[in-house]
Amino acid sequence: MKLDDIKKLHKKKGRNELGCFLVEGEHLILELEKAAKNIPVFQQARVYVSESYGEVNTQLEQVRITDKQMQKIADTQTPQGIIAVVPFRSTEPLHTPVAQMGDAAKEKTIYLYEVQDPGNLGTILRTLAWFGGFRCVLSPNSVDPYNPKVVRASMGAIFHLPIELDVTINELQTRFDHFACLDLEGAPLSSEGFTKQQCFVFGNEARGVPHEELAKLDVTAYSIQGAGVLESLNLATAVNICAYELNRQ
Repeated sequence: MKLDDIKKLHKKKGRNELGCFLVEGEHLILELEKAAKNIPVFQQARVYVSESYGEVNTQLEQVRITDKQMQKIADTQTPQGIIAVVPFRSTEPLHTPVAQMGDAAKEKTIYLYEVQDPGNLGTILRTLAWFGGFRCVLSPNSVDPYNPKVVRASMGAIFHLPIELDVTINELQTRFDHFACLDLEGAPLSSEGFTKQQCFVFGNEARGVPHEELAKLDVTAYSIQGAGVLESLNLATAVNICAYELNRQ
């Protein structure tokens, strides 16, 4: 890939056009290599290393470039000197209703409705990958998970977690019979039914969940018990607490 094409990966349009995204920094590239052992498409990634960076121990294809060229293609103002161009991972959507899936239904689905903050999404991906057994599904008009800020905040989790894009709530109805969401008036997370839900819906940072659309579904509301001083939690914090509770039970 030409360096001018790599620059296009800074934007969503370029990423979609070329089917790749950028990963910057040694830690993320080490996580990429781990994931490549089980996900063949990541073995096609190409690592670009600046001339002043030093030796890099990687099994991935490696290309040496000048410091000036690195500055040109890097997303950060002070490049670390090592960048990978990574092809998109294709995540097979769940077409089969979860009730017919047997053991596969043990995977929990976290549905994020129009999440906008890259840091929030990256943190959520990191938590879900930490616990394992989760799938992240994003609605239309959500932040691009391949946005460099999301990739950095995920700390490599983006390589280890199945992610689906542009899935509407109507599409979810063909997969799941029961849904869960958060509401101040809902039952405590410790309630017996919480872990038996199939899909967990979290709303936009400012507007919350789409109540009109959810009203058409079989949704049970739950609440994260607090002191009652504040009206809401940060989205990533709320997802993290729920993921912990699902893993604990």
